[in-house]
Amino acid sequence: MDYDALVAQLFERHRSVQTAGFSGDAYKPGLEAMEAYAAFLGHPERRFRSIHVAGTNGKGSVCSMLAAALAGLPAGSAGRGLRAGLYTSPHLLDFRERMKVIESPASTGFREIPREAVQEFLENYDREGLTFFEVTTGMAFRWFADEQVDVAVIETGLGGRLDSTNIITPELSVITSIGLDHCALLGNTRAEIAAEKAGIFKPGVPALVWGRDPETQPVFEASAERIGAPLYFAEDFEIPEMPELDLSGPCQDLNFRTVCAALEILSTRRQTQSADNQRLPSIACPQNTAGISRKWLTDNVLTLLSNAGRITGFMGRWQILRQQPLTICDIGHNPPALKENFARLASLRKPLLVVYGVMADKDVDSISHLLPADAKYFLVAPDTPRAMSAQDLALKLKNLDCTVSGTVAQGVRDAMEQARADSIVYIGGSTYVVSEALKCFEGL
Repeated sequence: MDYDALVAQLFERHRSVQTAGFSGDAYKPGLEAMEAYAAFLGHPERRFRSIHVAGTNGKGSVCSMLAAALAGLPAGSAGRGLRAGLYTSPHLLDFRERMKVIESPASTGFREIPREAVQEFLENYDREGLTFFEVTTGMAFRWFADEQVDVAVIETGLGGRLDSTNIITPELSVITSIGLDHCALLGNTRAEIAAEKAGIFKPGVPALVWGRDPETQPVFEASAERIGAPLYFAEDFEIPEMPELDLSGPCQDLNFRTVCAALEILSTRRQTQSADNQRLPSIACPQNTAGISRKWLTDNVLTLLSNAGRITGFMGRWQILRQQPLTICDIGHNPPALKENFARLASLRKPLLVVYGVMADKDVDSISHLLPADAKYFLVAPDTPRAMSAQDLALKLKNLDCTVSGTVAQGVRDAMEQARADSIVYIGGSTYVVSEALKCFEGL
């Protein structure tokens, strides 16, 4: 069976949240099945070091920047750069986007898992009774081990405490910003959601949180104290001025600060390790200086952070698809992300056309007040059983200027036809909308 057929079978045999949502046999919280699967695979997750990243918004950008920075640092006497694994989800165009190895970023950049490796794994290591994400996580861990990565940056799929990735013991646990998302599964308050994210903390492993917040800080402090994890807040670190980033989405200043703090912690942690246990990178430091801006973040590392999107092939986050008219797509879909996105669009003070679609379980009332009243909307339903129909979405947004376009491709065509040179076209609301829109722009 070829690659495409095997991947199609993977989606059929193991229900995924992309087709079934976070319910039923697509999402099974708990680590027992994943622990057993890892044992069946020979515990590949124990053969490389890792950094674990959870959060509501920003974790994909943080993972991408961390992997890019780590890949640019020397790995030691071997004469090569660090080999960094990167595991993120969901994919937008190809399943293989979920698993990458980043090395020699100045030249080759990233490599996705080869089709042959996917085929070999699914033919020999697929098992009944697992979720799509458990199989995918096992595949990533085994490929990283086979590739002998020095360190892998691992993004959680959902939450943290019960997420399949939480079988690792990382060098550092990182939590990005916390917002209300997947409340039915994680909790109805930011404090409850923070408690689920804090489930990635491990005894003796440093834990880094993006910032101090009256609602979530006590949760993180209590969780860290209970588990015995040294706790840090990114806002307490001195960092250099943020350069221009090719990951240009909202709140990247917070993500940049979090990455800088993570690199500082990793540097300090390495200095306290025994000489025979120093597989994490070091970087030459100017003499007689102190502080993160002069110790870790040399011009070279800042350049890597500036180009993290290109280096890691990160897509769908405030991604500019066309300059004329300015066309932007972003997978942010929860209230905090949408609030930031539309505030940024409003600051540009140009006519706004929005290609927009959501999943059927989306609480549209909770986000409708965030949608700009002066924008023109082209409502769509991506090609997934989970999608809300464009007609149903129009009923919920009847106070806005909406056109029912139906498909994403039609919505993109309608928006581009009506956009003037001074307009902005924004495509979002769901990962699935962005995924289909990217295909519309391929080759343009």
